[in-house]
Amino acid sequence: MTGSGYTPEEPIAAIATALAPGAIGIVRASGKNSLSLMAALFSRPAALDSAAGNSLVHGWICSPESGERIDEVMLGVYRAPKSFTGEDMVEIFCHGGIAVVTAVLRLLLSHGFRQAERGEFTFRSYINGKNDLTKAEAVKEIIDSRTDESRGKAAGRLAGNLFAEIDAIKQLVISTLASIEVEIEYPEDEETVADSFDRTALVQAQERLASLVSSWKSEKLYQDGARLVLCGRTNAGKSSLFNALLKEDRSIVSDQEGTTRDWLESWVSFDGIPVRLFDTAGLRSTDDRIEAEGVERTRSLSTEADVILYVVDSAAGLSAADEAFLAARQEIPAVLVWNKCDSPASRPLPPGGGAWKSAVRISAKDGSGIGQLASAVKTLLTGGSTQEHCGAALGSERQKTAVSEALERVSHALQTAGDQSFGLDAVVQDLEDALASLGEVTGEVTPDDVLGNIFSRFCVGK
Repeated sequence: MTGSGYTPEEPIAAIATALAPGAIGIVRASGKNSLSLMAALFSRPAALDSAAGNSLVHGWICSPESGERIDEVMLGVYRAPKSFTGEDMVEIFCHGGIAVVTAVLRLLLSHGFRQAERGEFTFRSYINGKNDLTKAEAVKEIIDSRTDESRGKAAGRLAGNLFAEIDAIKQLVISTLASIEVEIEYPEDEETVADSFDRTALVQAQERLASLVSSWKSEKLYQDGARLVLCGRTNAGKSSLFNALLKEDRSIVSDQEGTTRDWLESWVSFDGIPVRLFDTAGLRSTDDRIEAEGVERTRSLSTEADVILYVVDSAAGLSAADEAFLAARQEIPAVLVWNKCDSPASRPLPPGGGAWKSAVRISAKDGSGIGQLASAVKTLLTGGSTQEHCGAALGSERQKTAVSEALERVSHALQTAGDQSFGLDAVVQDLEDALASLGEVTGEVTPDDVLGNIFSRFCVGK
């Protein structure tokens, strides 16, 4: 992968923690001779040279030319092949000031180390057999996860559940392929017909592949999240609901109409699903040019929503303007949020049949009904499914494409097997193509440009 700047074994280094003030900063290094190169910059070179793998050594990072002490550190020593990359590695645990961390990295880069490319540490882990592609991609999923649920799903793939499922499906295909090849080599009669083998394992492989393909829709939702836009008339309680969902006072709340003039946004968990939530200006006619622009932005944002939360003051009730707004956006699922239900003047929910998919009574003031609102939104986002996908699931569009191709080839093999006009060679070709597609999922068969795309999306220190 020289086109991406990756050179196996060459000593590399990078900052592995956020470049911001903190208690601890980590500079990571890996590659051939990385420990001896580091020893030249360390106050106790003999201690580092003799350190066992998976151990810590205390000392100072120093300039070999001037002897200047850069920082007091702990070095984490990892010897090949028992390291993340499969190479000799060292991690410098220094103080977390920006100046300190960058000074340590500069010293390494001027004494034999090269700046690591994006994802290069994880790439080396992959090429040295420490990880397959499903685990490598799961590393980035965990870094990007926004809720405990999305983190947990990625952790399962990092632990190897997807790799294990793909491997089990491959064994089903391989066992069928082996039985077919025996039939081809030693046929019982002169004509080798397609349905002369047991298709049980192949049917199981088809069912398990179909289950994996169906898992992607839910997994994608937990990874990418959804856009929810709060809409409604002025003083309906949108900003109060926004604050209640965030559990912090982000949006200004006032009885004065037109307080919110532009949209605010923040990420929040809706029953485990990461959601990008927008608080918007109240819908009304106004001569205030700035507020009118805010109203137009509300209308524009609502057309890009995955779900509209239409907030109504339950004491004021539903107006013709409310119904017209929702009717004009019937292609976007909406939840009618019947707010201020703690008020004695609160009216009953309007009957069903309106331009909304669900209706929920809440009070943004005391928090009642918020849980039911989250459940209603989750039901809309998941297409009404009440069951989560259990077990292994796909973690990327790339994986979904490859598994879909494998499913298509296995399904075609089963169809061919039932057609007397085809010989076993046609089934064999389908199954070999299916195995190649499954190999792309784990990285056994993967073009360089695909690898470059995967690892280039990582941060530098991974």
